[in-house]
Amino acid sequence: MIRREASQQMWLFPDHQPVAPQVDLTSTFVDNLALPIHRWFRYSAGFSALWVRGLIEQEKANGRCRVFDPFVGSGTVVLEGELCGVQALGLEPHPFIARVARTKLQWREDPLTFQNYALSMLQQAKKRPGTVNGYPPLITRCFSENVLVRLDSLRHSHLVRADGSPLSELAWLALASILRECSQVGTAQWQYVLPNKHKVRTVDPYAAFETKIRLMSGDMAVRQRQTRGPIASVQQEDARTCRTITEKWADLVITSPPYMNNYDYADATRLEMSFFGEIKGWGDLQDTVRRYLIRSCTQHIVRFEGEARAILEDPVLRPIASELVDRYNQLEQTREKHGGRKPYHTMAVSYFHDMAHVWLALRRVATSGALVCLVIGDSAPYGIHIPVEQWFGKLAIAAGFKSYSFEKTRDRNVKWKNRKHRVPLCEGRLWVVG
Repeated sequence: MIRREASQQMWLFPDHQPVAPQVDLTSTFVDNLALPIHRWFRYSAGFSALWVRGLIEQEKANGRCRVFDPFVGSGTVVLEGELCGVQALGLEPHPFIARVARTKLQWREDPLTFQNYALSMLQQAKKRPGTVNGYPPLITRCFSENVLVRLDSLRHSHLVRADGSPLSELAWLALASILRECSQVGTAQWQYVLPNKHKVRTVDPYAAFETKIRLMSGDMAVRQRQTRGPIASVQQEDARTCRTITEKWADLVITSPPYMNNYDYADATRLEMSFFGEIKGWGDLQDTVRRYLIRSCTQHIVRFEGEARAILEDPVLRPIASELVDRYNQLEQTREKHGGRKPYHTMAVSYFHDMAHVWLALRRVATSGALVCLVIGDSAPYGIHIPVEQWFGKLAIAAGFKSYSFEKTRDRNVKWKNRKHRVPLCEGRLWVVG
Protein backbone atom coordinates (compact mmCIF):
# COMPACT_ATOMS: atom_id res chain seq x y z
CA MET A 1 0.00 0.00 0.00
CA ILE A 2 1.39 3.39 -1.01
CA ARG A 3 0.06 6.22 1.10
CA ARG A 4 1.47 9.74 0.89
CA GLU A 5 0.31 13.26 1.53
CA ALA A 6 -0.25 15.31 -1.64
CA SER A 7 3.24 16.85 -1.60
CA GLN A 8 4.93 13.46 -1.22
CA GLN A 9 3.11 11.20 -3.65
CA MET A 10 3.54 13.05 -6.96
CA TRP A 11 6.58 11.03 -7.91
CA LEU A 12 4.21 8.26 -8.92
CA PHE A 13 2.79 10.42 -11.72
CA PRO A 14 5.58 12.30 -13.52
CA ASP A 15 3.13 13.74 -16.06
CA HIS A 16 0.42 14.47 -13.52
CA GLN A 17 0.10 17.17 -10.88
CA PRO A 18 -3.39 16.92 -9.26
CA VAL A 19 -5.12 20.21 -8.68
CA ALA A 20 -4.67 21.25 -5.04
CA PRO A 21 -6.75 24.35 -4.21
CA GLN A 22 -5.89 26.26 -1.06
CA VAL A 23 -9.21 25.24 0.45
CA ASP A 24 -10.05 21.78 -0.81
CA LEU A 25 -13.62 21.55 -2.10
CA THR A 26 -13.34 18.30 -4.02
CA SER A 27 -16.14 16.53 -2.21
CA THR A 28 -18.65 19.36 -1.89
CA PHE A 29 -21.40 20.61 -4.18
CA VAL A 30 -21.26 24.12 -2.68
CA ASP A 31 -19.29 25.72 -5.53
CA ASN A 32 -21.73 24.33 -8.05
CA LEU A 33 -24.62 26.37 -6.64
CA ALA A 34 -23.18 29.44 -8.36
CA LEU A 35 -22.35 27.73 -11.66
CA PRO A 36 -24.60 27.73 -14.76
CA ILE A 37 -26.39 24.43 -15.44
CA HIS A 38 -24.95 22.68 -12.35
CA ARG A 39 -27.20 24.75 -10.08
CA TRP A 40 -30.40 23.62 -11.77
CA PHE A 41 -30.82 20.75 -9.32
CA ARG A 42 -28.96 20.33 -6.05
CA TYR A 43 -27.98 16.72 -5.46
CA SER A 44 -26.51 15.99 -2.04
CA ALA A 45 -24.03 13.45 -3.45
CA GLY A 46 -22.43 15.91 -5.88
CA PHE A 47 -18.83 17.15 -5.87
CA SER A 48 -16.95 20.24 -7.04
CA ALA A 49 -17.28 21.13 -10.73
CA LEU A 50 -14.38 23.57 -10.48
CA TRP A 51 -12.03 20.86 -9.29
CA VAL A 52 -13.25 18.52 -12.04
CA ARG A 53 -12.71 21.25 -14.64
CA GLY A 54 -9.14 21.82 -13.50
CA LEU A 55 -8.31 18.13 -13.58
CA ILE A 56 -9.82 17.59 -17.03
CA GLU A 57 -7.96 20.58 -18.47
CA GLN A 58 -4.74 19.37 -16.92
CA GLU A 59 -5.10 15.84 -18.27
CA LYS A 60 -6.23 17.12 -21.65
CA ALA A 61 -2.80 18.76 -21.91
CA ASN A 62 -1.34 15.31 -21.21
CA GLY A 63 -3.29 13.84 -24.13
CA ARG A 64 -6.24 12.39 -22.21
CA CYS A 65 -9.40 13.45 -24.06
CA ARG A 66 -12.01 10.80 -23.21
CA VAL A 67 -13.42 11.14 -19.70
CA PHE A 68 -15.75 8.64 -18.06
CA ASP A 69 -17.76 8.78 -14.82
CA PRO A 70 -19.44 5.47 -13.84
CA PHE A 71 -21.28 7.19 -10.94
CA VAL A 72 -22.18 10.41 -12.73
CA GLY A 73 -24.93 11.54 -10.35
CA SER A 74 -26.49 14.79 -11.57
CA GLY A 75 -23.88 15.19 -14.30
CA THR A 76 -20.96 17.21 -12.92
CA VAL A 77 -18.19 15.39 -14.78
CA VAL A 78 -19.92 15.17 -18.16
CA LEU A 79 -20.96 18.83 -18.07
CA GLU A 80 -17.39 19.85 -17.33
CA GLY A 81 -16.14 17.50 -20.03
CA GLU A 82 -18.28 19.37 -22.57
CA LEU A 83 -16.98 22.71 -21.32
CA CYS A 84 -13.37 21.53 -21.60
CA GLY A 85 -13.80 20.23 -25.13
CA VAL A 86 -13.30 16.50 -24.48
CA GLN A 87 -15.50 13.48 -25.07
CA ALA A 88 -17.48 12.59 -21.94
CA LEU A 89 -19.66 9.64 -20.95
CA GLY A 90 -21.45 8.92 -17.70
CA LEU A 91 -23.50 6.16 -16.10
CA GLU A 92 -26.02 6.55 -13.29
CA PRO A 93 -28.18 3.69 -11.93
CA HIS A 94 -30.65 5.87 -9.99
CA PRO A 95 -33.50 6.40 -12.51
CA PHE A 96 -34.57 9.82 -11.21
CA ILE A 97 -31.04 11.22 -10.95
CA ALA A 98 -30.10 9.80 -14.36
CA ARG A 99 -33.03 11.72 -15.80
CA VAL A 100 -31.82 14.90 -14.08
CA ALA A 101 -28.34 14.47 -15.56
CA ARG A 102 -29.64 13.79 -19.07
CA THR A 103 -31.91 16.83 -18.85
CA LYS A 104 -29.05 19.10 -17.83
CA LEU A 105 -27.32 18.05 -21.05
CA GLN A 106 -30.19 19.63 -23.02
CA TRP A 107 -28.77 23.13 -22.42
CA ARG A 108 -28.13 23.48 -26.18
CA GLU A 109 -31.84 24.18 -26.78
CA ASP A 110 -32.67 27.73 -27.82
CA PRO A 111 -33.05 29.70 -24.55
CA LEU A 112 -35.89 31.92 -25.78
CA THR A 113 -37.82 28.98 -27.22
CA PHE A 114 -37.51 27.15 -23.90
CA GLN A 115 -38.51 30.22 -21.91
CA ASN A 116 -41.62 30.75 -24.05
CA TYR A 117 -42.53 27.05 -23.79
CA ALA A 118 -42.22 27.00 -20.00
CA LEU A 119 -43.95 30.34 -19.43
CA SER A 120 -46.82 29.13 -21.60
CA MET A 121 -47.01 26.09 -19.35
CA LEU A 122 -47.14 28.43 -16.34
CA GLN A 123 -49.97 30.50 -17.84
CA GLN A 124 -51.94 27.35 -18.55
CA ALA A 125 -51.43 26.19 -14.96
CA LYS A 126 -52.82 29.46 -13.62
CA LYS A 127 -56.02 28.92 -15.60
CA ARG A 128 -56.64 25.44 -14.24
CA PRO A 129 -57.06 24.98 -10.47
CA GLY A 130 -55.11 22.05 -9.10
CA THR A 131 -56.10 19.47 -6.52
CA VAL A 132 -54.59 17.90 -3.42
CA ASN A 133 -56.30 14.58 -4.07
CA GLY A 134 -54.33 11.46 -4.95
CA TYR A 135 -51.02 12.45 -3.38
CA PRO A 136 -49.28 10.16 -0.88
CA PRO A 137 -49.09 11.19 2.81
CA LEU A 138 -45.50 12.46 2.51
CA ILE A 139 -46.59 15.12 0.03
CA THR A 140 -49.65 16.28 1.98
CA ARG A 141 -47.46 16.60 5.08
CA CYS A 142 -44.78 18.58 3.26
CA PHE A 143 -46.97 21.14 1.48
CA SER A 144 -49.81 23.35 2.60
CA GLU A 145 -53.05 22.94 0.68
CA ASN A 146 -52.67 26.25 -1.17
CA VAL A 147 -49.11 25.43 -2.25
CA LEU A 148 -49.93 21.89 -3.29
CA VAL A 149 -52.88 23.08 -5.39
CA ARG A 150 -50.53 25.32 -7.36
CA LEU A 151 -47.85 22.67 -7.68
CA ASP A 152 -50.47 20.23 -8.91
CA SER A 153 -51.67 22.68 -11.56
CA LEU A 154 -48.07 23.01 -12.80
CA ARG A 155 -47.69 19.25 -12.84
CA HIS A 156 -50.90 18.80 -14.82
CA SER A 157 -49.91 21.54 -17.25
CA HIS A 158 -46.64 19.71 -17.86
CA LEU A 159 -48.28 16.31 -18.22
CA VAL A 160 -50.70 17.40 -20.95
CA ARG A 161 -47.76 18.38 -23.17
CA ALA A 162 -45.10 15.96 -21.92
CA ASP A 163 -43.63 14.14 -24.90
CA GLY A 164 -40.05 13.43 -23.84
CA SER A 165 -38.71 16.27 -25.98
CA PRO A 166 -35.83 18.42 -24.65
CA LEU A 167 -38.20 21.32 -23.97
CA SER A 168 -40.58 19.07 -22.07
CA GLU A 169 -37.77 17.56 -20.01
CA LEU A 170 -36.30 20.96 -19.17
CA ALA A 171 -39.70 22.11 -17.92
CA TRP A 172 -39.96 18.91 -15.84
CA LEU A 173 -36.60 19.62 -14.25
CA ALA A 174 -37.61 23.20 -13.45
CA LEU A 175 -40.67 21.92 -11.61
CA ALA A 176 -38.72 19.18 -9.81
CA SER A 177 -36.10 21.67 -8.66
CA ILE A 178 -38.52 24.04 -6.90
CA LEU A 179 -40.37 21.48 -4.78
CA ARG A 180 -38.19 21.76 -1.69
CA GLU A 181 -38.11 25.55 -1.65
CA CYS A 182 -41.92 25.61 -1.82
CA SER A 183 -42.35 23.27 1.14
CA GLN A 184 -43.03 24.70 4.58
CA VAL A 185 -41.30 21.79 6.36
CA GLY A 186 -37.70 20.64 6.68
CA THR A 187 -36.54 19.44 3.28
CA ALA A 188 -32.77 19.89 3.41
CA GLN A 189 -30.80 18.20 0.63
CA TRP A 190 -29.97 15.21 2.75
CA GLN A 191 -31.82 11.94 2.67
CA TYR A 192 -34.48 12.73 5.26
CA VAL A 193 -37.54 14.96 5.02
CA LEU A 194 -38.63 16.41 8.36
CA PRO A 195 -42.39 17.13 8.33
CA ASN A 196 -42.30 18.32 11.97
CA LYS A 197 -39.73 21.04 11.29
CA HIS A 198 -41.29 24.20 9.88
CA LYS A 199 -39.61 26.97 7.87
CA VAL A 200 -40.07 30.66 8.62
CA ARG A 201 -40.98 31.40 5.00
CA THR A 202 -41.66 29.52 1.78
CA VAL A 203 -41.81 30.48 -1.89
CA ASP A 204 -44.97 30.64 -4.00
CA PRO A 205 -44.81 27.85 -6.64
CA TYR A 206 -45.75 30.09 -9.57
CA ALA A 207 -43.13 32.70 -8.64
CA ALA A 208 -40.52 30.00 -7.98
CA PHE A 209 -41.21 28.32 -11.32
CA GLU A 210 -40.93 31.56 -13.27
CA THR A 211 -37.70 32.48 -11.48
CA LYS A 212 -36.25 29.05 -12.23
CA ILE A 213 -37.23 29.27 -15.90
CA ARG A 214 -35.51 32.61 -16.33
CA LEU A 215 -32.44 31.34 -14.49
CA MET A 216 -32.26 28.23 -16.67
CA SER A 217 -32.71 30.10 -19.94
CA GLY A 218 -30.04 32.57 -18.88
CA ASP A 219 -27.67 29.74 -17.99
CA MET A 220 -28.31 28.12 -21.36
CA ALA A 221 -27.31 31.32 -23.13
CA VAL A 222 -24.14 31.58 -21.05
CA ARG A 223 -23.15 27.97 -21.61
CA GLN A 224 -23.78 28.22 -25.34
CA ARG A 225 -21.23 31.05 -25.50
CA GLN A 226 -18.67 29.08 -23.49
CA THR A 227 -18.73 25.46 -24.57
CA ARG A 228 -16.56 24.16 -27.35
CA GLY A 229 -16.77 20.39 -26.87
CA PRO A 230 -18.67 17.43 -28.28
CA ILE A 231 -22.05 16.44 -26.84
CA ALA A 232 -21.76 14.28 -23.73
CA SER A 233 -23.96 11.31 -22.93
CA VAL A 234 -25.50 9.80 -19.78
CA GLN A 235 -27.01 6.33 -19.61
CA GLN A 236 -29.07 4.80 -16.81
CA GLU A 237 -26.85 1.82 -16.24
CA ASP A 238 -24.98 -0.28 -13.68
CA ALA A 239 -21.33 0.63 -12.97
CA ARG A 240 -20.69 -3.00 -12.04
CA THR A 241 -20.85 -3.92 -15.71
CA CYS A 242 -20.44 -0.69 -17.73
CA ARG A 243 -22.14 -2.73 -20.43
CA THR A 244 -22.59 0.00 -23.06
CA ILE A 245 -19.09 1.49 -22.76
CA THR A 246 -16.70 0.43 -25.51
CA GLU A 247 -13.67 -1.57 -24.44
CA LYS A 248 -10.54 0.57 -23.84
CA TRP A 249 -12.49 3.78 -24.49
CA ALA A 250 -11.68 5.92 -21.44
CA ASP A 251 -8.26 7.42 -20.78
CA LEU A 252 -9.47 9.46 -17.79
CA VAL A 253 -11.94 8.31 -15.12
CA ILE A 254 -13.22 10.81 -12.55
CA THR A 255 -15.88 9.65 -10.14
CA SER A 256 -17.08 9.35 -6.56
CA PRO A 257 -18.69 6.00 -5.76
CA PRO A 258 -21.24 5.74 -2.95
CA TYR A 259 -19.56 5.83 0.45
CA MET A 260 -20.10 2.87 2.75
CA ASN A 261 -21.74 5.10 5.36
CA ASN A 262 -25.33 3.82 5.42
CA TYR A 263 -26.60 6.76 3.38
CA ASP A 264 -29.69 5.74 1.41
CA TYR A 265 -29.31 7.32 -2.02
CA ALA A 266 -32.74 5.98 -2.95
CA ASP A 267 -34.40 7.92 -0.14
CA ALA A 268 -32.64 11.15 -1.17
CA THR A 269 -35.22 11.78 -3.91
CA ARG A 270 -38.29 10.29 -2.22
CA LEU A 271 -39.99 13.71 -2.06
CA GLU A 272 -39.65 14.38 -5.77
CA MET A 273 -40.53 10.83 -6.84
CA SER A 274 -43.60 10.86 -4.59
CA PHE A 275 -44.79 14.16 -6.04
CA PHE A 276 -44.50 12.91 -9.62
CA GLY A 277 -46.27 9.65 -8.80
CA GLU A 278 -43.25 7.43 -9.43
CA ILE A 279 -43.65 5.88 -5.98
CA LYS A 280 -46.48 5.81 -3.46
CA GLY A 281 -44.36 5.40 -0.36
CA TRP A 282 -41.02 4.52 1.18
CA GLY A 283 -41.54 0.81 0.58
CA ASP A 284 -41.67 1.28 -3.20
CA LEU A 285 -38.04 2.45 -3.28
CA GLN A 286 -36.76 -1.11 -3.03
CA ASP A 287 -37.95 -2.14 -6.48
CA THR A 288 -37.87 1.25 -8.22
CA VAL A 289 -34.40 2.40 -7.08
CA ARG A 290 -32.46 0.38 -4.51
CA ARG A 291 -32.10 -2.77 -6.59
CA TYR A 292 -30.06 -0.79 -9.13
CA LEU A 293 -27.61 0.73 -6.64
CA ILE A 294 -24.28 -0.25 -5.09
CA ARG A 295 -25.13 -1.88 -1.77
CA SER A 296 -23.75 0.84 0.50
CA CYS A 297 -26.68 0.99 2.93
CA THR A 298 -28.37 -1.53 5.20
CA GLN A 299 -31.65 -0.78 3.41
CA HIS A 300 -30.05 -2.10 0.23
CA ILE A 301 -29.16 -5.55 1.57
CA VAL A 302 -32.43 -6.70 3.11
CA ARG A 303 -32.62 -9.56 0.61
CA PHE A 304 -28.99 -10.60 1.06
CA GLU A 305 -28.64 -11.02 4.83
CA GLY A 306 -28.32 -14.79 4.59
CA GLU A 307 -25.85 -14.73 1.70
CA ALA A 308 -22.85 -12.89 3.14
CA ARG A 309 -20.78 -16.01 3.86
CA ALA A 310 -21.31 -17.26 0.32
CA ILE A 311 -20.39 -13.85 -1.12
CA LEU A 312 -17.13 -13.92 0.86
CA GLU A 313 -16.13 -17.02 -1.08
CA ASP A 314 -16.30 -15.24 -4.44
CA PRO A 315 -12.79 -15.09 -5.99
CA VAL A 316 -13.22 -11.39 -6.83
CA LEU A 317 -12.82 -10.65 -3.10
CA ARG A 318 -9.65 -12.72 -2.72
CA PRO A 319 -7.29 -9.68 -2.56
CA ILE A 320 -8.98 -8.43 0.62
CA ALA A 321 -10.64 -11.65 1.83
CA SER A 322 -8.72 -12.18 5.08
CA GLU A 323 -9.14 -8.57 6.19
CA LEU A 324 -12.79 -8.46 5.12
CA VAL A 325 -13.59 -11.71 6.97
CA ASP A 326 -11.98 -10.27 10.10
CA ARG A 327 -14.09 -7.09 9.94
CA TYR A 328 -17.17 -9.14 9.06
CA ASN A 329 -16.75 -11.24 12.21
CA GLN A 330 -16.15 -8.16 14.36
CA LEU A 331 -19.24 -6.43 13.00
CA GLU A 332 -21.38 -9.54 13.38
CA GLN A 333 -20.39 -9.85 17.04
CA THR A 334 -20.58 -6.13 17.82
CA ARG A 335 -24.09 -5.69 16.41
CA GLU A 336 -25.44 -7.85 19.26
CA LYS A 337 -24.43 -5.10 21.70
CA HIS A 338 -26.49 -2.45 19.88
CA GLY A 339 -30.24 -2.02 20.03
CA GLY A 340 -30.68 -1.49 16.31
CA ARG A 341 -28.64 -4.59 15.42
CA LYS A 342 -28.01 -3.19 11.97
CA PRO A 343 -26.49 -5.72 9.54
CA TYR A 344 -23.33 -3.72 8.85
CA HIS A 345 -21.43 -6.98 8.47
CA THR A 346 -23.54 -7.97 5.46
CA MET A 347 -23.46 -4.42 4.11
CA ALA A 348 -19.64 -4.36 4.18
CA VAL A 349 -19.34 -7.66 2.32
CA SER A 350 -21.97 -6.69 -0.26
CA TYR A 351 -20.42 -3.26 -0.79
CA PHE A 352 -16.92 -4.51 -1.53
CA HIS A 353 -18.29 -7.33 -3.66
CA ASP A 354 -20.08 -4.76 -5.80
CA MET A 355 -17.03 -2.49 -5.96
CA ALA A 356 -14.78 -5.39 -6.93
CA HIS A 357 -16.97 -5.82 -10.00
CA VAL A 358 -16.79 -2.07 -10.66
CA TRP A 359 -12.98 -2.30 -10.75
CA LEU A 360 -13.15 -5.20 -13.20
CA ALA A 361 -15.53 -3.21 -15.40
CA LEU A 362 -13.27 -0.15 -15.25
CA ARG A 363 -10.27 -2.23 -16.27
CA ARG A 364 -12.19 -3.35 -19.35
CA VAL A 365 -13.26 0.14 -20.46
CA ALA A 366 -10.06 2.03 -19.53
CA THR A 367 -7.00 2.26 -21.76
CA SER A 368 -3.71 0.80 -20.59
CA GLY A 369 -2.41 4.28 -19.78
CA ALA A 370 -5.58 5.59 -18.18
CA LEU A 371 -5.63 7.72 -15.05
CA VAL A 372 -8.41 6.97 -12.57
CA CYS A 373 -9.39 9.32 -9.73
CA LEU A 374 -11.97 8.38 -7.11
CA VAL A 375 -13.17 10.77 -4.42
CA ILE A 376 -13.72 8.47 -1.45
CA GLY A 377 -14.00 8.30 2.32
CA ASP A 378 -13.35 5.55 4.85
CA SER A 379 -15.92 4.21 7.27
CA ALA A 380 -16.30 2.90 10.84
CA PRO A 381 -19.69 1.22 11.40
CA TYR A 382 -20.17 0.50 15.10
CA GLY A 383 -16.69 1.97 15.61
CA ILE A 384 -14.92 -0.73 13.56
CA HIS A 385 -12.68 0.93 11.00
CA ILE A 386 -12.94 -0.05 7.33
CA PRO A 387 -9.84 1.13 5.36
CA VAL A 388 -11.71 1.81 2.12
CA GLU A 389 -8.77 3.43 0.32
CA GLN A 390 -6.49 0.44 0.99
CA TRP A 391 -9.04 -2.16 -0.04
CA PHE A 392 -10.04 -0.25 -3.17
CA GLY A 393 -6.38 -0.03 -4.12
CA LYS A 394 -5.88 -3.77 -3.71
CA LEU A 395 -9.01 -4.52 -5.74
CA ALA A 396 -7.77 -2.16 -8.48
CA ILE A 397 -4.39 -3.92 -8.67
CA ALA A 398 -6.09 -7.32 -8.75
CA ALA A 399 -8.30 -6.10 -11.61
CA GLY A 400 -5.20 -5.27 -13.66
CA PHE A 401 -4.28 -1.67 -12.86
CA LYS A 402 -0.62 -0.91 -12.17
CA SER A 403 -0.42 1.25 -9.06
CA TYR A 404 -2.40 3.40 -6.66
CA SER A 405 -1.92 6.20 -4.17
CA PHE A 406 -4.21 7.91 -1.69
CA GLU A 407 -4.17 11.68 -1.18
CA LYS A 408 -6.00 12.79 1.95
CA THR A 409 -7.89 16.06 1.53
CA ARG A 410 -9.69 16.45 4.84
CA ASP A 411 -10.44 14.86 8.20
CA ARG A 412 -13.95 13.69 9.02
CA ASN A 413 -15.78 12.89 12.24
CA VAL A 414 -14.09 15.79 14.04
CA LYS A 415 -16.55 18.70 13.93
CA TRP A 416 -19.63 17.17 15.53
CA LYS A 417 -17.96 14.38 17.49
CA ASN A 418 -19.97 11.42 16.29
CA ARG A 419 -22.08 10.10 19.13
CA LYS A 420 -21.59 6.48 18.16
CA HIS A 421 -17.79 6.33 17.92
CA ARG A 422 -14.65 8.48 17.97
CA VAL A 423 -12.71 6.71 15.23
CA PRO A 424 -10.82 9.30 13.13
CA LEU A 425 -12.02 9.25 9.53
CA CYS A 426 -10.84 11.00 6.41
CA GLU A 427 -11.76 11.80 2.84
CA GLY A 428 -9.55 12.11 -0.18
CA ARG A 429 -8.63 11.11 -3.70
CA LEU A 430 -7.56 7.64 -4.74
CA TRP A 431 -5.30 7.90 -7.80
CA VAL A 432 -4.98 4.73 -9.87
CA VAL A 433 -2.76 4.29 -12.91
CA GLY A 434 -3.67 1.83 -15.65
